[in-house]
Amino acid sequence: MPAPTRHSRLSADGPVLDGIPEHGRVPRYYAVKVELLAVIAELGEGAVLPTERELCERFEVSRATVRQAVGELVLEGRLSRRQGSGTYIAGPKLVQPLATESRRPGIRPGRRAITLERRVAGRALAADLQVTSDTEVFHLERVLLAGDERVGLESTYLPAARCPDLLDVFTPEQPLSEQLGMEPAGAEERVETVLATPREAMLIGTNPALPMLLTHRISWGPDGVPFERVRSLYRGDRLSFTTRLGRPAG
Repeated sequence: MPAPTRHSRLSADGPVLDGIPEHGRVPRYYAVKVELLAVIAELGEGAVLPTERELCERFEVSRATVRQAVGELVLEGRLSRRQGSGTYIAGPKLVQPLATESRRPGIRPGRRAITLERRVAGRALAADLQVTSDTEVFHLERVLLAGDERVGLESTYLPAARCPDLLDVFTPEQPLSEQLGMEPAGAEERVETVLATPREAMLIGTNPALPMLLTHRISWGPDGVPFERVRSLYRGDRLSFTTRLGRPAG
């Protein structure tokens, strides 16, 4: 077993050994990244990051090294670039509990409708909703907002027979469960990371190269029959997910 290596610049609250190879030699860009985390903590949310030139002089490294370190922090959502303005310290990520829509208190959401249409289910959707492939469904697409900030894109599919009046009662801002008068009795949800398509990136207002969090959810009612399939795409630089397993002791 190799001898323990001391890393005096890293703490238990920071990245600790993340990114450090077994031989213990820290890549130069990563050392700059760790130093930048201290700069971010010192400057605080909304402050402008020093220029590339200033950072190169401060850390005595090349522009390529600074750009790699800053680029990773942008991808992680710790920094944000504004065209023609500079690079800023980003605010903390919004925390989104993994739960059915009506029980998600993490974000006070806003929603903007993009698509509301009738269509035929098709084979894959029909299997998920336990209907025939020629069953008529509603497809509802909404941009998800946190205040005025676009943070995601949600596509919902529902059998038209279970909510025939949806077009008459639908309002973009209100949770669907309230509009349908139907609380989910349970749901199955899967989370993965993806890159947004050009259209999705345009609607969300993000860079197509930034990683996104994608959730697939199928919800069922008290009768045990699925009544919706939801595909939600979230900005990975602005959202994180949380869930609780069991109850705290005491």
